[in-house]
Amino acid sequence: MTNVNFDAEVHVRRLKESQKIKESLRNEAPEGEYPDAATYNLSDTKEAMLKDSVKAEIMYDQDLDADIRSLRSTILYGLKGISAYGHQARFIGYNSYQVDQFYFLGLESTTNDNLALEDMIRMAMRTGEMSVQVIKTLDAANTTRYKKPSPHKVNVNIKKGPFIIVSGHDLRDLEMLLEQTEGKGINIYTHDEMLPSHGYPELKKYKHLVGNFGSAWQNQQKEFDGIPGCILMTTNCLMRPREICKDRIFTTSVVGWDGVKYIGVSEDGTKDFSEIINKALELGGFKENEEEEEILVDFGHNLHAAHHCTFLV
Repeated sequence: MTNVNFDAEVHVRRLKESQKIKESLRNEAPEGEYPDAATYNLSDTKEAMLKDSVKAEIMYDQDLDADIRSLRSTILYGLKGISAYGHQARFIGYNSYQVDQFYFLGLESTTNDNLALEDMIRMAMRTGEMSVQVIKTLDAANTTRYKKPSPHKVNVNIKKGPFIIVSGHDLRDLEMLLEQTEGKGINIYTHDEMLPSHGYPELKKYKHLVGNFGSAWQNQQKEFDGIPGCILMTTNCLMRPREICKDRIFTTSVVGWDGVKYIGVSEDGTKDFSEIINKALELGGFKENEEEEEILVDFGHNLHAAHHCTFLV
């Protein structure tokens, strides 16, 4: 995903892990000629890694055919999106064998100089097919665990009391937070892409899921400034947190920022949200209620046609 993790040390750690995986695969691979991406060895320091990073730039090979370059870039962007949705599905126990195999095929095509333009066009089309497949997998994961969503009215104004705002797409993170805050007097608000979660029966059953806060992700700096509550960023774009609210922003999953507290996952797949819960209680929350204002959330491909026909009648 893009714009979600700006913690340099996390990237260094991930790169070092990938180097170990690469070395292990080399021991199993047959002898032969391989592209530079396969034979490259990671540098030891962050500074040296940054110098080497130019090799991954799209314009690094000035002699590469422009159409091939464009298709490689298209496939790579597609793989990023596929892996993002695949990551969410896998977190709740679902995956697609087709998609998992395509990660390797797609990445290999972006370094294979023997593939002609027609081959790359076919691979780009295949990337589109896998994008549809991974969405089907994630939809099956969400609708099986949280049941099929239906149109639901959502309050967009604030309620009195301590609160946590949940931003992103990861419904499992929201579910665990709802479970751990139930009965503690903490209101939970969704934010941005998390808004559709209100339509899922197994999530909207929690009475303290009280509404949606704010607008789009690009407005988060001004909307989060000075609020007397906490924000949990799951899989959403994160802008530079201002110092005034840095102590109340928490990240999890793939999101990170240097100096912002990160909530990890245990071996059994659960997360302990006690720190953000205690911080929300400490901050106290909003002092009074606003008059409710509701919007209709209509989410789910299997109900759109029937629901829209109702309005037409």
